[in-house]
Amino acid sequence: MHSRAARKLRKFLPPLLVLIAITAGCRIDMHIQPYYRPFAKSDFFADDRSARMPVEGTVARGDLREDTYFYTGKVNGTPGDYMPFPVTAEVLERGRERFNITCTPCHGRVGDGNGFIPTRGFRQPPSFHIDRLRKAPIGYFFDVDTNGYGVMPDYAAQVAPRDRWCIAAYIRALQLSQNAPASDVPAGQKVPSPPPQFRDIGNGATLPEIAPPAAAEGEPK
Repeated sequence: MHSRAARKLRKFLPPLLVLIAITAGCRIDMHIQPYYRPFAKSDFFADDRSARMPVEGTVARGDLREDTYFYTGKVNGTPGDYMPFPVTAEVLERGRERFNITCTPCHGRVGDGNGFIPTRGFRQPPSFHIDRLRKAPIGYFFDVDTNGYGVMPDYAAQVAPRDRWCIAAYIRALQLSQNAPASDVPAGQKVPSPPPQFRDIGNGATLPEIAPPAAAEGEPK
C-alpha cells in the first residue's frame, strides 16, 4: 500500500512542481508590475508623456448627469422655475448653512448685499430683494452659483450641485421673509417687533446693534 502511494506521488510530483513554479512566477508579476510614476517621461508615446488622456466620451463613475435640469438649472437654455426635488425643512436648513458659509461674505446674512467683502473695496453685489431678482426664476440662482456672473466667480468646485439648489431655495425663503406683506401673516398671529438692540437696515431686515467699546478711564468720551 505504501509503495503504491509513493508511485502515485512520484508520478504527479513533477507536474505539481512545475505548476507551483508557474504560479509563483505569476504572483511575482502581479506584485511587482512595471508602471510609470505620475508625469514621468515615456519613450513609448510620441509626446513623451506616460499619462494619457481618457478615451473621448469617458464618464466618471457616478457622474453621468442624465438629469440635465438638476445640473444646469435650465430648460432649453432658459432658467427653470422649479426645484428638482421637494423643499423640506432639512433642505432649507442645509441651504441656510451653506449660504452663511459661502455667500454671506459678499451678500450679507439677509441677502441685502451688505456683506463684509464689499467694505474692503470689492464691488457690492445687488440685493436679492430688488424687483428683478425677486422675479427671477429659482434656476437663475442655481445657474449663477454654478457659472458665476459679472465679478462673481463660479462656485461649482466649492459647492456640490444639490447644495447649490439648497442655497437657491434658501435665497427664495429669504426673499419671502424680508418682503412678506402683513396679509401673509396667518389670522390671530402677530409679528413681533425687533428688540431695541436691533437696528433696521432696510427691506424689513434687521441686524444686531453693536455698542461702541467703553472708553478707558481718563480717555475722552
